[in-house]
Amino acid sequence: MAFTSRSQARAASLALCGALAACSVGPAYVKPAPPEAAGYTASPPPTTLAAARPGAAEQRLDYGAAVAPRWWRQFGSPALDRLVERALENNPGLEAAQRTLEQARYELEAVRGIFAPQVALGAGAARERSSGATSGGLAKPLVYDLYTGQVNVSYYPDAFGLNRLVAQNAQAQVDVAREQLRASQLVLEGGVANAAIGFAALEAQIEASEKAVTDQREILALVRGQYAAGAVSQLQVATQESELSATEAQVPALQLARDRTRHLLATYLGDFPSQAEGTALPRLAALRLPPKLPVSLPATLVRVRPDVRAAEAQLRAANAQVGEAVARLYPSLELSAGLGKQSNAWGALFDPASRVWSLAAAAAAPIYDGGTLRAQRQAAESAYKAVFADYRGTVLAAFRDVADALRALQRDAAALQARARALDAAQTGFRLARSQYREGAVDYLGLLTSEVQVQNARSAYIVAVSQRYADCVALYVALGGAPAAAQEN
Repeated sequence: MAFTSRSQARAASLALCGALAACSVGPAYVKPAPPEAAGYTASPPPTTLAAARPGAAEQRLDYGAAVAPRWWRQFGSPALDRLVERALENNPGLEAAQRTLEQARYELEAVRGIFAPQVALGAGAARERSSGATSGGLAKPLVYDLYTGQVNVSYYPDAFGLNRLVAQNAQAQVDVAREQLRASQLVLEGGVANAAIGFAALEAQIEASEKAVTDQREILALVRGQYAAGAVSQLQVATQESELSATEAQVPALQLARDRTRHLLATYLGDFPSQAEGTALPRLAALRLPPKLPVSLPATLVRVRPDVRAAEAQLRAANAQVGEAVARLYPSLELSAGLGKQSNAWGALFDPASRVWSLAAAAAAPIYDGGTLRAQRQAAESAYKAVFADYRGTVLAAFRDVADALRALQRDAAALQARARALDAAQTGFRLARSQYREGAVDYLGLLTSEVQVQNARSAYIVAVSQRYADCVALYVALGGAPAAAQEN
């Protein structure tokens, strides 16, 4: 009968522990609802974008399509592909983000250890002297040896879900670090692509300026010849010399900007600036516009953009912290047991009589703490609201980035086509003005005007071309790059 009572008591204790373990406090996490916006802009951009030059193929916007893995390959430049892949392998900032993720994973593993029993082995040897005061001075003090060996086991039942909430917080921090790593990768990919495009544009501008210098030197020789023949005044010679000098002065400034861009690319690649000269870089003429540009649906954007995903993971972490603060208002439990040997003589340590054991259960509940725990809960709730506001701000910024990129593509496509027409007209006008000036059919002012126009048109066209490429990069980055599952494949 006594055995039955002990069995029932043990079963009741197990049931109580199970009920306590199932008990959980704190707010349940609710994932934010997808944004209600049906589109990115007030009026949708057209599905086709004007070609870079008359007769070239148009670009198409593919609504609902996902960004392809390694999206930078859509520009058709092996040199650009190698740059981005080297940067992803060697960039120190990206390595730092990877180590941060590794740290978060180890911290999660450490937190999860609380769910398992904690086992420790202890051993000790001591020589002690007792005090005669314990017997009122009637007994002589004793000097004795004490040898101990013991295994201790402790377990902390997750009575009100505190351990689970701490683990949820740690898991959310892993997710934050993972998405921040993806965001760093995306920013690096976009930075390398933009720097490579910028370098190619500067190279093209340097070439255009050097061609302008060659043209202006030819005109200067022509003007000097006509001055020697008495057909023009010295003022026209001085004007052409000034124009030539101004164009020559533009070349060093462009070369400086090009060198700085090369140094920036070296930094992206994890190299020193002195190592940048041997790196093959793309030329503007070798790049191509992606024939199709994906435009993810608004509901998909929040599931793909790594900064939005990181903000949502921070929201989960803040929610778990609120639960932790609530759980600390409830009792905590500890179960412990010990089994070992204790003896005054080393040789008798393994005698059956030296065996010692202990079983203990402890509970602690806060009664009065001056309002500390409740204030901590309220602070955690306010922190959650702040993180939620940051999440909303991140979503809004993501939609703004996509909207800006779409409008830029739409406006710059039309501007580039106009720049191409202007360049064709300026080049034709300059050829005619130069030949007619030799024949005396056009005065110097007409030649100078056409000369300035063609130089400005070349520079503006190169800027418009590079801006069109940069707009494509901006759209890929704004859309969050390829989804995580696609990247892993």
